[in-house]
Amino acid sequence: MTRVLVVEDDAQLVRALLINLQARRYGVDAAPDGATALRLAAARQPDVVLLDLGLPDMDGTDVIKALRGWTRVPILVLSARQASDEKVSALDAGADDYITKPFSMDELLARLRAAVRRTEAAPLTPETTSVKTDDFVIDLFAKRVHRDGRDVRLTPTEWHLLEILVTNPGRLITQKHLLQEVWGVSQSNKTNYLRVYMAQLRRKLETDPSHPRYLITEPGMGYRFEG
Repeated sequence: MTRVLVVEDDAQLVRALLINLQARRYGVDAAPDGATALRLAAARQPDVVLLDLGLPDMDGTDVIKALRGWTRVPILVLSARQASDEKVSALDAGADDYITKPFSMDELLARLRAAVRRTEAAPLTPETTSVKTDDFVIDLFAKRVHRDGRDVRLTPTEWHLLEILVTNPGRLITQKHLLQEVWGVSQSNKTNYLRVYMAQLRRKLETDPSHPRYLITEPGMGYRFEG
């Protein structure tokens, strides 16, 4: 049974989540504040954490940082905070996804299932030498990409971006993180760089660049690779 830890101080929302999750045979623990959440996480070892940022005793971002000190459990943020900097802060702290309230239960459950699938899938390791999709193959060791039997020519910058994304499959990587890794701290606000290079990567790798299957944009937050 997949165990879900719900960290939320809105009793009505907690009841709705409990009903919907238990009806789908998830095991559920609930915490009304950050301190309780951290104790339950250590004791119950959940498979997924659903976390509100506005907790009565501490900010949800601090809960994320505390959890990331010892576990890689998927953390899905559920928050009414819609500002991009709030979302980026949570993602940079280690959250895997960000769902803005109010949300549909169907969307939440779909994202939860996706988080569980990612943890069940074999993760990329330092020994992994290639990433295979239906449309192209990435040779991480040789730093080459093959599509339709031919090499795809990538610039060093394009390769660096692609490498970061494919070695974190399914994980939302923030714009800030990508900019700092590829261009340096001084360029961490140059989001136009990312748009240009991601568009180039899609033209080279995606069958339909305007409707990408692999290189996904999360508006205002960042990008993810879906293999």
